[in-house]
Amino acid sequence: MADKQTYYITTAIPYANGAPHIGHAYERIATDVFARFQRLDGKDVLFVTGMDEHGLKMQQTAAREGISAQQLADRTAAQFEAMGAKLNARADDIVRTTQARHKTTVQEVWRRMAAKGDIYLSKYSGWYSVRDEAYYDEGELTENADGKKFAPTGTPVEWVEEESYFFKLSAYAEKLLAYYEAHPDFVTPEKYLNEIVAFVKRGLNDLSISRTTFDWGIKVPGDDKHVMYVWVDALTNYFTATGFLEGGPRAKFWPADAHVIGKDITRFHAIFWPAFLMSAELPLPKQIVVHGFLFNRGEKMSKSVGNVISPDTLADHYGVDALRYFFLREVPFGQDGNYSHEAIVQRINADLANDLGNLAQRSLSMIGKNCGGKVPAPGARDEADAEILARAYGAVTIARDAMRQYLPHQALAEIWGVVGDANRYFAGQEPWKLGKTDPARRDAVLYVTAETLRVVALLCQPFIPEAAEKLLGLLGVPADKRLLAFATPDHALAAGENLPAPAPIFPRYVEPEEAK
Repeated sequence: MADKQTYYITTAIPYANGAPHIGHAYERIATDVFARFQRLDGKDVLFVTGMDEHGLKMQQTAAREGISAQQLADRTAAQFEAMGAKLNARADDIVRTTQARHKTTVQEVWRRMAAKGDIYLSKYSGWYSVRDEAYYDEGELTENADGKKFAPTGTPVEWVEEESYFFKLSAYAEKLLAYYEAHPDFVTPEKYLNEIVAFVKRGLNDLSISRTTFDWGIKVPGDDKHVMYVWVDALTNYFTATGFLEGGPRAKFWPADAHVIGKDITRFHAIFWPAFLMSAELPLPKQIVVHGFLFNRGEKMSKSVGNVISPDTLADHYGVDALRYFFLREVPFGQDGNYSHEAIVQRINADLANDLGNLAQRSLSMIGKNCGGKVPAPGARDEADAEILARAYGAVTIARDAMRQYLPHQALAEIWGVVGDANRYFAGQEPWKLGKTDPARRDAVLYVTAETLRVVALLCQPFIPEAAEKLLGLLGVPADKRLLAFATPDHALAAGENLPAPAPIFPRYVEPEEAK
């Protein structure tokens, strides 16, 4: 038997000095959906996340709280792991930059870059943001009335002068531009690649990659006075997870198929990271997949504004599947999006409870009542039957292509297009009337509806895994027949198979005051 095609996907690794927020949840859900879809499509999938645990900011935050940096990292890592479990988006591995395996990997990558002649010792002076862990050029800064300077991200900067190792990033500008031209889908959506290309064309400065003013980090090989600066350390986590340098069982997963990241860190992933790998003579990831920001009613989330809502709160209030569906259906992936109570409720009640849940409940209840709780006989197929089934089977190819392009909103639009057509088919055929005049035709309509729901449920598994699993169970689909390969006419429901008693899939959302 031939080996399965591999698929390796990662989230960006969050910084360990704060609890997870809705932006982290959005990225984690999206990456989990991409991983689940490829696994559903028969691939051998590795889904990795991690924690960026070193740096001055960690030391400062821990000191303010009277704990060690490691204790702070452990606490935050536990919070993010709990978030992944809560959102039904558990990763296959979590790479923490304080782990011994990561230290070994990143020091070897450093040695390879140094052997290439791309690392040198000098002095650095510049405007540094502790919060961003980044240096900024004078021209990038803004200044307030008090003369305080700020980075483009809005964080305060301070003038820093220290000895530092540098990476010869300037030597890689032409190589990077040639790579982008040869791989036009390296960064997606395309608008982010265009931004990166424009930035590189303006010229690249060599990059400071070590610090001496703090010691919470991985030591530079051969020079314990220096610790590695955040991006060499953090970005290498993607590589650490595969054990590629050691040639272990996961080495087959490198290069990564996709790094899923927020739009604010594209420069680091699409410029620094490929340059480091080129220097170390290691394969580059296939794609950098960029998502936008989520805003609460059009406002960026801010503790000072008071509009920060934890992922746990949203998941508890609306349900995990509903939250997963909303974020990936409502927001065109790659663009900024908004969320609000009203918008989430609208999606729950219109799409999930009414369109999908009500169709499943009505049709399966009729099967239970009129067909002895067994899959009905398909009977002779007419044009309406053929059209809706063709629409359902055809949606598999369309959804697969959308997910290949990292467009989950398009995949869901296609799936719910089938759901909408199935509702119109069911209403138009009026099976509740056919029982008196043509029971065989009634059974045929119920069969076609159930088979359409089977294909829809198969496609829904990555997005709303709990509800899809429940629906597949109600349709009598065995666990070993739930891959996309089974979403074909050859694997259609078999007449006469026993079905469990029908049960609701999605309840309507009712406002708490209405529920009293």
